[in-house]
Formats: sequence, structure tokens, C-alpha cells
Amino acid sequence: DKIMKIRDFRKSDFPTVKSIYQQGIDTGNATFQLKAKEWDEWNEYFLNSCRIVAELNGVVIGWAALSAVSKRFVYSGVAEVSLYVSSVHSGKGTGYLLLSELINKSEQEGIWTLQAGVFPENQASINIHLKNDFKKLGIREKLGKMNGLWRDILLMERRSKVIGV
Repeated sequence: DKIMKIRDFRKSDFPTVKSIYQQGIDTGNATFQLKAKEWDEWNEYFLNSCRIVAELNGVVIGWAALSAVSKRFVYSGVAEVSLYVSSVHSGKGTGYLLLSELINKSEQEGIWTLQAGVFPENQASINIHLKNDFKKLGIREKLGKMNGLWRDILLMERRSKVIGV
């Protein structure tokens, strides 16, 4: 039987996390980033408290983490979601479970708003966020260039029902 579990990220997971990150980048619909961050940059970018992985039979198949949207104290409870699932395991519910657990962890940390910027072409990611109570706020048009083409970003947000109410 296949046993999947969601657990806290460990530094030893990073090589696999980086590889899954690169797979997402290679789709062209995951991020403006063109190359997966190396450990120091990745570690500095993401909050220490909300980093998780999905593991199937002992192998990491996906990861999720939060980054601060601002260094200003007033925004300390607002974070941005990063969520990646290995291409071999996409479409099997892993992303939904990762995001669901990330929400739980974020609330334990006192985070009241999660935001996500998703390429409108990435319907799978949009669906995962909608199923986890994110709502569409709107399209940020021509937010950045990728391979010489302007790309839009769908801004999504989830307000906690337990923190900051």
C-alpha cells in the first residue's frame, strides 16, 4: 500500500525539494523564477516555521512553504504560498493536502492572511487554492516578463476564520 504523509521539512529534503521546484519552473506556468534557488537563498526566502513536505513511501513528492509579503510589523500575519508537486505525482490530491496542512500550520503561527499569485493558465493550482477556501481577488495584468512575453498573475487570498477575526 502507498502511504502518504505530510511532515515538517528537514534540510536533508532540500535536494529533492529543489528538483521538484525546478520541475515546476520547467512547466513555464509555476513562477517567474527561471532556475531553482540554491539552499542559502531558499532558506533565507521562506519563513522557518511553515515549511512542509509530502512524502510517499519515504520519498518526498511535493513541498509547500510560506514567505513574508513584507518586513513591516503590520503585515506580520500575511504570507505568500509556494506549493510544488513532482510532475509524476501531480493530479492525485497531493497539492490539496499540502495546502490544507500549510493553512493549519500558518494559523498555529498566528498568520491571518495567505495570498497566492498564480498564472491564470495554471488551472490545477487555481483549483487547489479554491478548494482550500481561497478566493480570486483579480488579475494583475502584465505583472512581469517571461521569455520576452508579458504574463498576468491571478491574485488569490484566504482569510483565516480563527486568527484575527
